[in-house]
Amino acid sequence: MNNKAQATFGFAIIVGIMIFIVGMLVVNFIKDEVTTARTATVLNCEGADISDGTKLTCLAVDWVVPYFIILVFSIAGGGIAAKLVLR
Repeated sequence: MNNKAQATFGFAIIVGIMIFIVGMLVVNFIKDEVTTARTATVLNCEGADISDGTKLTCLAVDWVVPYFIILVFSIAGGGIAAKLVLR
């Protein structure tokens, strides 16, 4: 492997790690907003008499954090894998 290919692969790894770190930092802010959205004053997800639409909305709000983590892993890993395959 020549020096240019090594440099671009190293750069891809650095960018992938940076995307991962920034994404994991953003997860903390998203978790706070999800907790706020589930409270009794906003969605009232703990209420016994909520409608089916509210239940579905609560489930969708609960899926935001895992979906975001999977998205961060996919973007960071995909960038590194693309450089690894295309070299």
